[in-house]
Amino acid sequence: MESTTTSYSLNIPALLRRRNSSPDVPEDVDYVMTHLNDPNWDLTTPPTATTATFAEKGQTSSWSEQSFRETESDSQFDSTQGGTSKFDLREAKIEEFEDSPYAEVRAAVPSTDDTTIPVNTFRAWFLGIILCVFLSGLNHFFLGRWPSVAISALIAQLIALPAGKFLEWVLPTRQFNTFGFVWSFNPGPFSVKEHTVITIMANAVYTDTYATSIFAAQRVSYGENPPIGYQLLLTLSSQMIGYAYAGIARQFLVWPSSMIWPSALVSCALLNTLNRTWSKKETKHISREKFFLFVAVGSILWYFVPGFLFTGLSVFSWVCWIAPENQTVNTLFGYQSGLGLGFLTFDWSMISWLGSPLVSPWWTEANVFVAFIIIYWIIAPILYFKNVLFAKFFPISTSGAYDNTGMPYNISAVLDDQGLFDVEKYKSYSPLFMPVTLQLAYGVQFAMITAIAVHTYLWYRHDIVRQFRRSLRDEKDIHSRLMAKYPEVPGWWYGLLFLIAFVFGVVAIEIYPTQFPIWALILSLAVGFVCVIPVGLIRAITNQLPAINVFAELIGGYALPGRPVGVMVFKTFGFVSMYQALFFLNDLKVGHYIKVPPRVMFMAQVVASTLACFVCVGVQEWQFAHIPGYCTPTQKDGFICNDINTFSTASIIWGGIGPQRLFSPGSMYNWVLYFFLIGAFLPIPFYILARRYPTSFWRYVNIPVCCAGLAQLPPATGINYSSFMMVGAFFQWFMRRFHFGWWLRFNYILSAGLDIGVSLGMVLVFFILQYRNVELNWWGNTVWQNTFDAVGMPALIPNGTFGPTVWN
Repeated sequence: MESTTTSYSLNIPALLRRRNSSPDVPEDVDYVMTHLNDPNWDLTTPPTATTATFAEKGQTSSWSEQSFRETESDSQFDSTQGGTSKFDLREAKIEEFEDSPYAEVRAAVPSTDDTTIPVNTFRAWFLGIILCVFLSGLNHFFLGRWPSVAISALIAQLIALPAGKFLEWVLPTRQFNTFGFVWSFNPGPFSVKEHTVITIMANAVYTDTYATSIFAAQRVSYGENPPIGYQLLLTLSSQMIGYAYAGIARQFLVWPSSMIWPSALVSCALLNTLNRTWSKKETKHISREKFFLFVAVGSILWYFVPGFLFTGLSVFSWVCWIAPENQTVNTLFGYQSGLGLGFLTFDWSMISWLGSPLVSPWWTEANVFVAFIIIYWIIAPILYFKNVLFAKFFPISTSGAYDNTGMPYNISAVLDDQGLFDVEKYKSYSPLFMPVTLQLAYGVQFAMITAIAVHTYLWYRHDIVRQFRRSLRDEKDIHSRLMAKYPEVPGWWYGLLFLIAFVFGVVAIEIYPTQFPIWALILSLAVGFVCVIPVGLIRAITNQLPAINVFAELIGGYALPGRPVGVMVFKTFGFVSMYQALFFLNDLKVGHYIKVPPRVMFMAQVVASTLACFVCVGVQEWQFAHIPGYCTPTQKDGFICNDINTFSTASIIWGGIGPQRLFSPGSMYNWVLYFFLIGAFLPIPFYILARRYPTSFWRYVNIPVCCAGLAQLPPATGINYSSFMMVGAFFQWFMRRFHFGWWLRFNYILSAGLDIGVSLGMVLVFFILQYRNVELNWWGNTVWQNTFDAVGMPALIPNGTFGPTVWN
């Protein structure tokens, strides 16, 4: 095909030299300003328009339709080829793109579709349901144990392919006619789309159903015995309402090409790699399938070293080993209750604590690390060593609360016989004290809420208004054009799902004394709903997931003072509704990339989540009935339920003592509320700078990402952030910039292999060694435990009590 090229006078450096009345702003702002709010879009290449395909240009930075269907031996990629990391922006209009304008998407997703591939098959549903039951049941069973083990959805994704190929081999190919619908147990070769449906079902259930934490806390901390009907209704309601939100948000967060969803790209890369190279031989260079296999096996074997043989390689706080009883050294360099000053750990589970550093864009990781340095490596030690608000009486970094003797705060000491907050007991016991990093963590989360609101308004208000009037057929990128062939899920499906889930929620809170009125249910749902699109924009572009659980607890605490159980339910509906919506939207994007019909995606998610609700509630009921001492500190098999203790502590902090006593004017931690103002102000100057200097680094400064990235501090410490940044800088900046061919071919496969290897390694170490109480006692496994960092030694030991003598 003859290439037709039309040049435009849009050379950015030339435009910058041709000053107009607004210095340093291009005279023709259409191109630059259109993509200014998309940090993943490269503005540095002088653009001209062309209708040539990537194959005709001979580019190495994308897969042509032909090359993606070729075997690995004929691939156009050379793993040693450098290439360029910059996409050719000569395409003037997105509808002329033969592939995605984003290198991250081109590295993981083909720009082709075969509408004849079977999707909604017996094999997909059979394997999906089996894996859902086992994945949700096993993960919930081990959730309360310490040490715990979690079976990742990536493991289910890995198992599904050979299982599907096995069913392809053994099932009969006979066709059946049921009421005019012709179907077969075995409609042909097991396809990547069937594999995707199974993966989506696994993604929906591998994280625990959040509401079960309420029921466990009611049993353990409040002496209640919630009935099974109440548990099922509340679980189904809280899990399903978020899916209804996704029906509204999909046109903003799934259909636009700029919503790349980096987390979805890893699943797509693995799905395409496994299915495209199944049973094919390699002749030129290592295939992606073989590369993935080597990485996964190596990761499994290596995990036995930091996970069992030499655990000091995981908690590699070598400075603390030299001075184990120096409190200052352990505060600064400790990896457990210290600031984690350092960059060394040899455990991928520590490096990827915040998520895989091979997935998040480099500019995102830089934002997070700069914010981390300012907040936790500069501000936190200043506050601590100056003993601000009695900080030296506690470890510098823990997620627990303390009383005025320096001991962990005793929840039961401030509750009456009905599990309600007792003011007189509180006055006779102690005010609640928080470590420095916990104060800063709450402050950063408060700043994140207002920063998201202001950032979304400044950068995306026009896009949001425009998307209200658009349908999928109005989207012109290659993937949306291909998906337009499939019927979308009607809006009334989502509306009906919301109505059913809402009725379930109302019935649950009315038949059982939850301290949670219907108006509070509506308020909590509103909190989750208004956050879906702003938080989803951050997630889809940056791979950071801002957590609004603290915000939901804050609102719930003010709305329901003195009702700890009510605040737990409020947080569940406010937080989980948004969280489930984003999970569903992420999976919709996976289906969008792989070209799975949206209606099949919808049914797969709903069925899987419904099954998980019944399975998790049933497993928890069995555990409390058949495991002696379940969720007690002395349980002989390690089922001590640390997560439930944390959940209960949060309920009494926010629902018992309440934010009024902690943060309102005159209270000890009132200063933390000023972070709301800080978060609202900070996005504005960086927005102005980015508009004034549109091709500078200012467009990459993202305050919501800075705050959201710090959401896991504590219990995460400095080593989780520094190692994440170090590895991310190597792969997402150095390799992507200087070895783009290798990065494009292997980066996401490397990430998937390391993640799966660690997940399987944890499972094997647990069942082979830890479950059988096999121990290896030697210096390498004890040196990091015999330090002040490991025991959480504070700088000051109180002589009696400290702090205020009167509190209310």
